Amino acid sequence: MAPALEASFGNPSSSHSAGRAARALVDEARDRVAEVLNCRPREIVFTGGGSEADNLALRGVMARGGAVGRHLIISAVEHEAVLETARDLSARGFEVTILPVDSMGLVDPADLARALRKETALVSVMTANNEVGTVEPIAELLEVTRAQSDALFHTDATQALGKLPLDMGKLGVDLLTISAHKIYGPKGVGALFVRQGTRLDAQITGGGQERTRRSGTENVPGIAGLGMAALLAEGERDREAARLGPLSKRLTEEILRAVPDAQPTGAPFPRRLPNFCTISFPGVEGELLLLRLDRAGVCGSAGSACTSGSLAPSHVMLAMGLAPELAAAHLRLTLGRSTTEDEVVEVAAIVAREVSALRSGSEVPTVPAGSRSA
Repeated sequence: MAPALEASFGNPSSSHSAGRAARALVDEARDRVAEVLNCRPREIVFTGGGSEADNLALRGVMARGGAVGRHLIISAVEHEAVLETARDLSARGFEVTILPVDSMGLVDPADLARALRKETALVSVMTANNEVGTVEPIAELLEVTRAQSDALFHTDATQALGKLPLDMGKLGVDLLTISAHKIYGPKGVGALFVRQGTRLDAQITGGGQERTRRSGTENVPGIAGLGMAALLAEGERDREAARLGPLSKRLTEEILRAVPDAQPTGAPFPRRLPNFCTISFPGVEGELLLLRLDRAGVCGSAGSACTSGSLAPSHVMLAMGLAPELAAAHLRLTLGRSTTEDEVVEVAAIVAREVSALRSGSEVPTVPAGSRSA
C-alpha cells in the first residue's frame, strides 16, 4: 500500500503519468484477486467493503429482475448487509422468501427447492456464517437452483476467504462477495465477483469506473492492500487451517471442561470454519461477559462485530432455535495468525473465571472511557 500513498497517488482514471502509475496498482491488485478466485480480472468489481458488495449484488440483480421475476430468496442467518437489503427490497414491492436453518445453522436444499419459483431472480446464501462459522452446502444449493429455475446465485464469502477454497471455475456461483479486513487487509475495501455475462444495475453512478458497475474514484491504497492480502491469505490457507483447527478445538474443550453446562453452537468441524469457537453460557448475560473479558484483555463478540453493541439477541442464534436468554448468552471467539496454544489455554481459564464471577454475582467491571467490546 505504501507506493499508492507515497508515490503513485494520482487518479487512476487520469491519462497522465501519475494516473497511469495508480492505474497499474489497481490492475495488479485485480489480477491478484482474480488469481486467488480463479476467474477473469474483468469479473472483479472493487467496492467500499463487503456490505457494499452485498448491496450491489442484491439490488443490482433485482433491479434487472423484470425479465425473470421479482422474487428473492435468502437464508435466515445472513449478514445484516443481506438481511437489511432484502427487507428494504421487500418494502419496495419485491417478494422475499427467508429460508430457515437447522440447529447447526445449515440451510436444507429441500427447503430451497420448495421456495424456488419461475419468478425467482436471485438466491443469496452465505458461504460460511460470521457468527458461528457454519459452512453452508453451497454446491448442493446451487445444483437445486440451476435444476429448478433461471435464478442467479450469490454467496457472501467474506468469512470464507483465506479459510476455504474459493475457485470460481469449480464453485459455479454467479456473484461472490469478499472483504479485505477479514484477511488482515485494510478496512473499507472489498470486491464483488460478477461472472461474465451476469447483468446487474450499478448502484453508484457517475464516472463509470469499474466498467460502469461501480462509479467513483478508486481507493488505490485499499485496493492494493486487498490484492496483496488475498494473495498472502490464499498462500497460507492450508497451513493455517491445519494449525487453527486443533487450537479452536482445544479452546472449546478447555472451556467446556471448566464450564460443563456451557453449550457449543454451530456445526462441528469440518462443517465449520477452523478458527471459530462459539459457546453459550446458561444464566450469563453476554454483554456483561464481554465487558469482563475485555478488561481481562480478551477480545470477543456476542455475535456479529457489526452489531455487537446491540442488546438484542443474535438473529442467527434465534434462527438456530436457541431460546432468547441462551441466545443472549452467546460468546464468539475467533483465532488468527498470531494465536498460540499458550494463549488458548490462558483464554479458556479467563472465560471460565469470568463466567463463574457473573454467576456468583460479583461486581460488574467498570469500562474505561472510550473503550468498547469487540
